[in-house]
Amino acid sequence: MTTIKIEGMSCGHCVKAVTDALNNIPGVSGVQVSLEHGQAEFNAGDDLDMAAVKKAVEDAGYKVVD
Repeated sequence: MTTIKIEGMSCGHCVKAVTDALNNIPGVSGVQVSLEHGQAEFNAGDDLDMAAVKKAVEDAGYKVVD
């Protein structure tokens, strides 16, 4: 399970937007986004491109925090 911290989410719509963005990345599955904890957890293969994850979240209007 991979966990990333996300800034900028404030409502259920935000959670859905991030969930949809992550689910559209090839190889990502089991996405769970927590508004309360400001993070997303998901399963991914070893060849996951974290730059693609960051871009998908940013394109949805949020920020991945290192």
